[in-house]
Amino acid sequence: MKDEFLRREIGVGPWPGGRDAWPTDERYDPELLEHGDTRNVVDVYRYWSMEAIVADLDSRRYPFHVAIENWQHDMNIGSIVRTANAFLAEAVHIVGNRRWNRRGAMVTDRYQHIVEHPDVADLVAWARERDLPIVAVDNIEGSVDIVTAELPERCVLLFGQEGPGLTAEALAAADLVVEIAQFGSTRSINAGAAAAIVMHEWVRRYVRHNEA
Repeated sequence: MKDEFLRREIGVGPWPGGRDAWPTDERYDPELLEHGDTRNVVDVYRYWSMEAIVADLDSRRYPFHVAIENWQHDMNIGSIVRTANAFLAEAVHIVGNRRWNRRGAMVTDRYQHIVEHPDVADLVAWARERDLPIVAVDNIEGSVDIVTAELPERCVLLFGQEGPGLTAEALAAADLVVEIAQFGSTRSINAGAAAAIVMHEWVRRYVRHNEA
């Protein structure tokens, strides 16, 4: 069984029937049609060019943004980008250090809009200009359980570093602070996992399954 799994081909080979059978839709990439498509994309996007996929995603992105403040363990940033792509977030905002390890994104950063901000003040100004409330995620005194919180449909979900969490400046700028209920001995959970939980809660509330 293990050997069978290792031999399993990822993606699809060249378009069946050769060049004469190629689709004429401009969204299809001739290189992929000729050589096959082994990318980690859903079947509907097989053989599409990257630009065509991004354009299609842009036509139906959901109105929530994800922001990441001052993370040192930057592999989490890539994980967040990948999850944001899976849940069709409008954009991912990186606050502070512009350098981050893209390996965790598994190439999804090519399909997900990334916006960089030098500091929290710049992110806050950007959000205020667009009338987007900032929802900070941190398990501090006074935070509201994400399950019962009145989570806005249009918003920026702001995450900090695991352990120290968000800075005082970020918390002061937030319109709402939410937390994820925990029942074990640890004070915090992996930051990438926390972001996935909160994004899924947004999707659970605002996306009908037949739209996904």
